[in-house]
Amino acid sequence: MQANHDTSKPGRPSPTLLRLPMVMHMTGLGRSTIYRMIAKKQFPGPIRLSDRAVAWRQVDLAAWIEGRVATH
Repeated sequence: MQANHDTSKPGRPSPTLLRLPMVMHMTGLGRSTIYRMIAKKQFPGPIRLSDRAVAWRQVDLAAWIEGRVATH
């Protein structure tokens, strides 16, 4: 997946947002587990895109994964 770049601010890419299927693929977690961990503050929360759509910032997920790797 390519990063989206914000052309209004040179040298500063906009954050890449990932929808749930990609989050599940990246983490190996299921939908219910992700939302249960969000409720327990153990997983990054999503950003609301619209009334019925959310996405996660790729940098937040990368940091969460890195934290999991560091503790195991």
